[in-house]
Amino acid sequence: MKKLLSALLLLFAITGAQAQLLWKISGKGLAKPSYVVGTYHLAPVSFADSIPGLEAALDNAEQVYGELDMRQLSDAAQLTKLQTAMILPEGKTLSSLLTKEQKERLNAAMLELLGANMSNPMLAQQMEKVSPAALMQQLVLVMYMKKHPGFDPRKLFDGYFQSVAAEKGKPIGGLETVDFQVEVLFGGTTLERQVEQLMCFIDDKEYNERNMNLILEGFFGQDLQKIEKALNEKRNNSCDLTPEEYDRLIYARNADWAKRLPDIIQEKPTFLAVGVGHLPGERGLLELLRKAGFDVTPVK
Repeated sequence: MKKLLSALLLLFAITGAQAQLLWKISGKGLAKPSYVVGTYHLAPVSFADSIPGLEAALDNAEQVYGELDMRQLSDAAQLTKLQTAMILPEGKTLSSLLTKEQKERLNAAMLELLGANMSNPMLAQQMEKVSPAALMQQLVLVMYMKKHPGFDPRKLFDGYFQSVAAEKGKPIGGLETVDFQVEVLFGGTTLERQVEQLMCFIDDKEYNERNMNLILEGFFGQDLQKIEKALNEKRNNSCDLTPEEYDRLIYARNADWAKRLPDIIQEKPTFLAVGVGHLPGERGLLELLRKAGFDVTPVK
């Protein structure tokens, strides 16, 4: 459950504009450069070997940061917060939120993905209290694991860099807290909108699989333009993220990080690993750091 929760917590945000994952941050009085790498939560740890200059950048850094200090996910109190956020409010059940037709569509999708659905009493007992948003994220992960049977959720790409830091005795930090990420992922969306997004996911299997494949091809090929195209594709209906939802997931966080990072990288040369969707674009982290006066260049 701990590994699943950490996977779900980081299951957001990829877009891009340049074919590059690792960037050097220098200038503006920095004694030594810092580095930022774009990550994807479903990439295997072994993919780190495919990113030019990554090992040297990680070695040269004196501290490692992520979106979240992953050690928080080993704390019982923090895990309880995550579990509570994934559970429906008192008096609500998944069945009470769905129409009869929606239940039938969900059951069909669950049977295909899980081999069982809500007609199974044991599964129903577990799932009835899960929020639609949390259920959708679990189904996304299952869909990926079925297509990629060698994927090991215990060895997450996002956590690799912090694991290396721990082995080498380097300080580890996070740009956000568990409380903040819980609010971003589960607290800012109504139950009605969660149901709508869950139905969007289960009703268009072909679109979701094709979109996921394009994102994976883009990431493993370090082709951020392909990723950008996949994530900017619009269905021109309510399934698309609204501008407000995209701001909450990406741009507002970028702006906050860009304010915090100068002090962090001035203190020590830092290796930062964040979801690759936070890097590109006019409101992306790379451009915001440039506007703050830093030189941000690709590592070849």
